[in-house]
Order: sequence, then structure tokens, then C-alpha cells
Amino acid sequence: MDNLKAIKRENTSTGSNNKLRSEGLIPAILYGGKEANQNISIEKKDIKSLINSDTFLSKVLELDFNGKKEKVIPRDVAFNVISEEPIHIDFMRIVAGKKIVLDIPVKFLNHPDSPGLKRGGVLNIVRRKIELKCPAENIPDEIIVDLTGTDIGTSIKISSVKLEENIVPTITDRDFVIATVASPTVIKEPEKPAEGEVPAEGAEGETPADGVEAAAKEGDGTKKDEKTKESADKKPDEKKPPEKKPAEKK
Repeated sequence: MDNLKAIKRENTSTGSNNKLRSEGLIPAILYGGKEANQNISIEKKDIKSLINSDTFLSKVLELDFNGKKEKVIPRDVAFNVISEEPIHIDFMRIVAGKKIVLDIPVKFLNHPDSPGLKRGGVLNIVRRKIELKCPAENIPDEIIVDLTGTDIGTSIKISSVKLEENIVPTITDRDFVIATVASPTVIKEPEKPAEGEVPAEGAEGETPADGVEAAAKEGDGTKKDEKTKESADKKPDEKKPPEKKPAEKK
């Protein structure tokens, strides 16, 4: 369990909070249980690595405040929209005997032991977190899903997950799916013609190869040249002298 040192905040104005942030502190509030709410601040360096984890909002922490240690759980984190640095955190006291609703992350184990994944199947994750109702003193860090023996077409449902006593999902009206092992999606490319292969002439949707087309054009040119030569060899018709008419008798 991670321990955090909390410092009391005397002033809650915007200017005072900004000054705390410039000094490497994060303003926070501690609430819940029978005790009064407390305005506190936390060292950023002590908690920054925890904030970046997927389990932060479901992780039980031990807070040391005014010489007293108590278990708390983060309920909300505000971030600066530009720098994305944490600027405020809400902590809730954990009261023994009470139940709390939390989103618990799902962790998948034993991928190599799944026959479906070995054959190229794909793990299709439907729910990365599951909302559970847990005793405040028994909050799991994660939900473990064992992929051993799962084949293509397998649907992993909440009923196949082992949860500790008194921990139940908030969805109770159906056995919902957490993940499936799906068939691989393969896109088959069209076959390419062998090198040097010329598509059959006249085949639908095919065009003649460059060599065939060039030969056809060359043939046309030869025919034109022959016609031109024939025209040149022909001589124009020679003019015949006019026929003499016999002289008319008087």
C-alpha cells in the first residue's frame, strides 16, 4: 500500500492554490465518514507516478495527516487543459463495513496458452473496466481474466471470472461479455500475372500489350506507305491529239 503525506491547507483561494502548485504541491480535499472535510495538499513528486496508472481511481492509499494514518481512495482528479498536469485531487475516507462502487480495470493473462490466439486469432476486448460493488476494506486492484484454453469463437463472460466474497458487478440482470477470441481478418490481394505474360487478346477488360499495339500501328503505317508508292508510280493520262475531221465536200 502506498503512503502519502498530507499537509493542511489554511487558505483555499485561487491565488493561494496557484502558489502551492508552483511549489510542487497539489491542492486536494479529504472527505467521507463521520469526520469533517479537510482541505489538504500533496507533494506532486510523491503521487505523479500513481496518477498516470490505470488503477489510480480504484487504488487504496494510506494518508498520513496530522499524525494520523487512514485509508483513502482517490475519487477524482482535475488536470490543466494545456499542461495536462494534475491540479486538484478528491480523496474519500474508507469506512469499514461500508460498500463502495468502483470501476476496476481488467487484466488478461496467459496469452501464449490460448489455442485461438496461437492460430492467429484476435483478442477483442469489450470491457477494459468493470463496475463492481465492493466492501470498503476489500477493494481489488484489478480483475484477472485467464486466457488459458480459449479458442477462436470463445466468449469470456463475467460468470467465468472469479471474484472475491462480497464483491459483485453492478450489472446483475445478464451475464455480460468481457472479451472474445475472434477469427483473424485477412485481406486477399489479387494475383499478379507472371512476368512477360500477355493477357489473351480480346479478353474482357484487358488491353493489348505495348508490343502488340506497336506492331499493329507499324502494320498500318506500312500499308499507308505502299498506297503512297502506288500512287507515285502511276503516270497521269497522256493527252491524245484531236482527231482530224474529213473535209466536207462542196
